[in-house]
Amino acid sequence: MNWWQRLKKNPLARFGAVLLLVFYIAVFAADFVAPYDPYTSQLNGSLLPPTQVYWRNTAGEFIGPHVYPTTQGQTDLETGDRELIVDYTNPAGLRLLTRGYTYNLFRLTLPLPPTFEEVEIFSGIPVNLHLFGTTGEARFNLLGTDEQGRDQFSRLLHGGRISLSIGLVGIAITFPLGMLIGGISGYFGGLVDSTLMRIVEVLMTIPSIYLLVALAAVLPPGLSSTQRFVLIVLITSFIGWAGLARVIRGQVLSIKEREFVQAAKSMGANPFYIIARHVLPQTATYIIISATLAVPGFIVAESVLSLIGLGIQQPDPSWGNMLSLATNASILVLQPWLIWPPALLIILTVLAFNLLGDGLRDALDPRSLRR
Repeated sequence: MNWWQRLKKNPLARFGAVLLLVFYIAVFAADFVAPYDPYTSQLNGSLLPPTQVYWRNTAGEFIGPHVYPTTQGQTDLETGDRELIVDYTNPAGLRLLTRGYTYNLFRLTLPLPPTFEEVEIFSGIPVNLHLFGTTGEARFNLLGTDEQGRDQFSRLLHGGRISLSIGLVGIAITFPLGMLIGGISGYFGGLVDSTLMRIVEVLMTIPSIYLLVALAAVLPPGLSSTQRFVLIVLITSFIGWAGLARVIRGQVLSIKEREFVQAAKSMGANPFYIIARHVLPQTATYIIISATLAVPGFIVAESVLSLIGLGIQQPDPSWGNMLSLATNASILVLQPWLIWPPALLIILTVLAFNLLGDGLRDALDPRSLRR
């Protein structure tokens, strides 16, 4: 039985993989899945609870799923309860594949150094088709609205683009760097090994979250969310490769003594060619497993920075800055729909990556493959 079959037979790993696939498809197709513009406010619609779906009209007739226009009313100053004004005379049907705000499909932008200013590469194709929506004036706020009257579900999807992509970009920077430093250190040994490992040990003694907070706090206040996103990735990647390099170095120390590496040496192959072609591929199993387990760390780091106001800034959404409302006790009690969705998505994403990583570890274990 090969590793792929073993992975498919692991229900927890399969659950994690399917959950991540759904999340990534949803957030990267957020313009289509989200019914509303995440930056547009609803008139008199701040802090509305999730919209109630009806199946029968006020006369008791079945007319299918529909909603009614809802706006905010007066707030009871003693209890904090808010009155909702519902117009039952103007139902709006819920439908799949409806027309809504226009977005640019396949739009491509690129943050260019040194200022990481966002440059548009391709403007995209204007499209106004959405997965679901209403046929009338009423809005269907699946997860309610925030304090600015913006649809919470739409912001959650668009915010997931940052929170989920930061992990992938982070390992794309961290792992090649850690593999290269660890491979060079383990293969050459001696002074090269001692020097590189001392650098690694210094980096590993730095408390990562405190360094992130310190560096994020000194960033210029005028930076855009794109610039902050790039800088957060660079910061987290810079401090994240040291542990990987140390483990790779330990593996390379044993791999370089094997017969195929000694044969390549005797044939006069370049040391860096031997490292890249013969040594590092032998660590692929560990790299794949570590990558799936490292992504949650980047997601949590972005969430923590945005939660304390040092990451992605409003009005741009991310799961971290959406969760920052949790610092307000009244929000937790009176508007829990603003807190639980981003918190639950962060928990589920971290859990899914860990389940997938554990499944890969079991499937790629050489002792398991021999059974």
